[in-house]
Amino acid sequence: MKKIILLSITLLSIAASVSAQRYPPARRRYPQRHSTQQQAKQVDNDFYRPRLGIVGGINLANIISPDDPNFHTDTKIGLNAGLSLDVPISYPFGFEADLLYSEKGYTAYTGFGGQFTQRTQFIDLPLLLKLHVARGFSFVVGPQVSFLLSTQNIYNNGFSTTIQNQYNQDSEGYNKTLIDGVVGIGIDLNRNVELRGRYTIDLQRNSSYASNYNPQYANQVWQIGIGYKF
Repeated sequence: MKKIILLSITLLSIAASVSAQRYPPARRRYPQRHSTQQQAKQVDNDFYRPRLGIVGGINLANIISPDDPNFHTDTKIGLNAGLSLDVPISYPFGFEADLLYSEKGYTAYTGFGGQFTQRTQFIDLPLLLKLHVARGFSFVVGPQVSFLLSTQNIYNNGFSTTIQNQYNQDSEGYNKTLIDGVVGIGIDLNRNVELRGRYTIDLQRNSSYASNYNPQYANQVWQIGIGYKF
């Protein structure tokens, strides 16, 4: 929890620092009419130029059971980081694709005091339609393809060797590719720095078969992060 708080404070500090520099006013070397035209031209140039960037932030990951609305697990904190490509289509629409390393997972408790934590690592490829709602504010929506890299199961109290082996065996049968849905927003703190917030959820179960111990579930992740565009 201390690491989460520290990371959140760091992100907010960065946001506060760069927001003070957001879109500095142009120097009035010409009459106001020309200055306004120059600003509009700068905005057009910014929009119609494809931009590559780097992104990073935190994941607040959990799972849901499509068949059980009362199913509950605790959130697992992870990281996301990678590359971003922003391509204009026709104002106000654009296309944004990311290539992200993303940590997901969950924590569950048993009635006899046991604790089970599962950590999963993915490569996420969101392919999103981007709508520029207003200057400095955008909305994204679209599909995401997630590629499972690895799964780690951690047991604490009350899990026999037999149950642990069954959990591990079930985990090996997870789908290696998942289709997700993504919605989110972006806030431009200046022309290069963007504050990002997204929600992603699997549109299919993690496994094609049900087991006695490991549930069929869908990952859901809240993301917050910073992107820097070149």
